[in-house]
Amino acid sequence: MEAFIKIILSCIFVAFLAIRWTSNFDAESLRGAKVLVTGSSKGIGEQMAYHYARFGAKIVITARSKDTLQKVVEKCLSLGAQEAFYIAADMSNEPDLDRVVDFALKKLGGLDYLVLNHIGSTRVAMWDGDVEHAKWLMKINFFSYIQMAWKALPSLEKNKGSLVIVSSLAGKMPSPLTAPYVSTKSALNGFFGSLRHELAMKKSNVSISVCTLGLIDTETAMSKVKGKVNMPAYPATEAALNIIITGATRQPELFYPWFTYIWTLTKDWIPSFTDYVVQRSYNYNP
Repeated sequence: MEAFIKIILSCIFVAFLAIRWTSNFDAESLRGAKVLVTGSSKGIGEQMAYHYARFGAKIVITARSKDTLQKVVEKCLSLGAQEAFYIAADMSNEPDLDRVVDFALKKLGGLDYLVLNHIGSTRVAMWDGDVEHAKWLMKINFFSYIQMAWKALPSLEKNKGSLVIVSSLAGKMPSPLTAPYVSTKSALNGFFGSLRHELAMKKSNVSISVCTLGLIDTETAMSKVKGKVNMPAYPATEAALNIIITGATRQPELFYPWFTYIWTLTKDWIPSFTDYVVQRSYNYNP
């Protein structure tokens, strides 16, 4: 009963914060903002590019597919972006990481927002002992983030900018069939949580927002989890807008959908129940 009461009170508290947070968002603050979004040729990153464009931002987008990026840039310009550029890059290639940030700094004249959203491809399956894949995924999903963040920090500091990190509920509440992915998101949460404290202690102008997402209905995610999970997926365009608002209001964390925050609490309050629900959310027959 005590755990149930805590959950109810937490729900009310989170709802209150969500209302207060969105009411503080000023869309005009993004007009002319200089933004770099990674992983932006499709899915959440693509939707973020379109939202930023509607707000009148100046945008650089990056992913591997040059042809797709060009189409996204054209749409961004039609939606109202003041400027929009693209640069094709491979996030597993270290020289490309600095090249992307340098390109954005040159084209935009600085950065107000660095939105790190890219991920490497991985299977939804029991871990088969492939350590090399885990290392490769960590390189893309974690090490590239911290390299790009470090490269962009001087410009973000100058402009009182924001680092926006797209993470996952899996980084706070481990789930089966995704062990390498979970490890990368846990690393993101830990590193940028620590860095946020360090920047605050140094009286830095840079804010860090870590965005915890549940299952989102991107084409890639849906194809990977088809027939393997029993849980609802939520709209990529809405997730993208919530991420943008979180960065613009300089909030330290986002939980989308909102009840993902409750799940992170139940993990500690009623762990056996949480484990039961998590394991039965996946279709697996030994």
